[in-house]
Amino acid sequence: MSVGNINSYGDKKNNFPFQLKVLKGITDLINSLTGVTTGASRITNISRPTTAGSIAAGTYSASISNVGTANGTVKATTLKPGETVNFDAGAINNTLDAIDYDATGTEFLIIFIS
Repeated sequence: MSVGNINSYGDKKNNFPFQLKVLKGITDLINSLTGVTTGASRITNISRPTTAGSIAAGTYSASISNVGTANGTVKATTLKPGETVNFDAGAINNTLDAIDYDATGTEFLIIFIS
């Protein structure tokens, strides 16, 4: 940006105050449109289930790994030993639906952000 960067205007070739105000304004506009608030934090969760369960709707991302020796299921799809599936809501403030899993007879390692 070079508006105000002339000898006869403003702070004599210093347009930093103008640029800073413009950038802060753009940031505020983007935050208001996306619903982002400064300082927003997410809660991380980790578990090792060996039974059936569900990750509640409203999480931002999830990773499920079968660390056991038998097949399990995630969303009615087989998850073989050593496989991992990742889910990501894809953008700021998007959330996932509920994720059902069944680790009966094996062990899952589940990490999700809520």
